[in-house]
Amino acid sequence: MYKDKVAKALFFAVLTLMVATVFSGCTIKTPSAGSGNAAALSAEPNVTFDDLQGNRVTLASMKGKVVLVNFWATWCEPCRGEIPILIGMQTQYGPKGFTTLGVAMDEEGKKVVDPYVHTTQFNVGGQPMTMNYPIVLGSDDIATQFGGLLGMPTSYLISRDGKIAKKYVGALNEAQIKKDVETQL
Repeated sequence: MYKDKVAKALFFAVLTLMVATVFSGCTIKTPSAGSGNAAALSAEPNVTFDDLQGNRVTLASMKGKVVLVNFWATWCEPCRGEIPILIGMQTQYGPKGFTTLGVAMDEEGKKVVDPYVHTTQFNVGGQPMTMNYPIVLGSDDIATQFGGLLGMPTSYLISRDGKIAKKYVGALNEAQIKKDVETQL
């Protein structure tokens, strides 16, 4: 009898998590086999992105800066909710050697992302602002180079020497991410 109650409780917990994920507007992706181990997280990902102007951008070219690689999508509600934090951080910490790199994971790519980036206004400290940090186009292959994504938003804090210092799954906590960035600066 006790085992039946535990099994039912576990079933409903898993079902609730699945329903919450579906209605959150964000997808869950399974990491590739063998990804996500501690050694892989500290290694420098050898990644090349395409920006919205068609230029190739390597993560290695950003060595010397503290970089927050933020996987997001235009349709992801939690992603949109953290964009004002990222805009504010770019303004505050950019002159100190920090940048956010927004990796747009929209399947439609540039045709959806480019207008969103240039026209969508966010309330940042009472001021309407558009995204003020570099945006590049992502893919499942690129996400795999970071160990795969369990969902979005997912962010990686990269140290000045190009190593992954920290991984954040889900919406960023503003106080925590600022503290972590300040530690790296």
